[in-house]
Amino acid sequence: MLRIRSLKKVFKQEHFEQTVFDNFSLNVNEGDFITIIGSNGAGKSTLLHLIMGNLFPDEGEILYRGEPIEHLPSYKRSAFISYVYQDPSVGVAPNLTILENLSMVWNKYHRNPFRSGIRRREIELLKEKLALCQLGLENMLDKKVKTLSGGQRQAVSLIMSILHKPDILLLDEHTGALDPATADKILSITRHLVDSYHVTTLMVTHNMQQALENGNRLLMLDQGTIILDVKGEEKARLTPEDLIERFKQLKYQSISDRLVLN
Repeated sequence: MLRIRSLKKVFKQEHFEQTVFDNFSLNVNEGDFITIIGSNGAGKSTLLHLIMGNLFPDEGEILYRGEPIEHLPSYKRSAFISYVYQDPSVGVAPNLTILENLSMVWNKYHRNPFRSGIRRREIELLKEKLALCQLGLENMLDKKVKTLSGGQRQAVSLIMSILHKPDILLLDEHTGALDPATADKILSITRHLVDSYHVTTLMVTHNMQQALENGNRLLMLDQGTIILDVKGEEKARLTPEDLIERFKQLKYQSISDRLVLN
């Protein structure tokens, strides 16, 4: 479904230049749920931004179903790619209600994007989607998003991200700002939505346990290079200790506690 070929990305500032990717390639198969780990600066979030169109490569191709999209702006890619950010406030309109947020997405892809209203039967359908989260959000349609907890806002973001049934879902540490219990709940919702909508997913996480417990495939990045790509039984046999050993082999002097949180 998604093919990245010979990607190069360099960030340039005055008297400073950082190459994040140089000749980077990756194939993502339809139905993959890929978890991505790596040290700070390894290129994890940059990769998602390049796929989404928030950043553009300096060289290389990004092919979606065989068609080049590396020069398409993000608003055009949003027709088939959704992005959920780490900050629960990003991706939602905090001063609007839950229903108003969902209606904007629904009308954009299912009706007139300039239409503000929504029909009763459509409201019932949206309530069914919210009920999947098991957070009672379906009974809070008139609450402004800014009054919700971080976990509730992230759940709304997730529902908004799948309303138009995208082919690809990008999750950029979407539980990183949440407490452990809430993060587990959001991950449960994530798995349910990914399975229900059969959406191809790439999820960046600093949490090794999350990376091992979710998805069918795991990537480890280091300095813009894939140093581990495992799936199936090989992935299932891995432990957090195995991944830590991988980092040690790269001669890291210290390993962030965030990488080994359960």
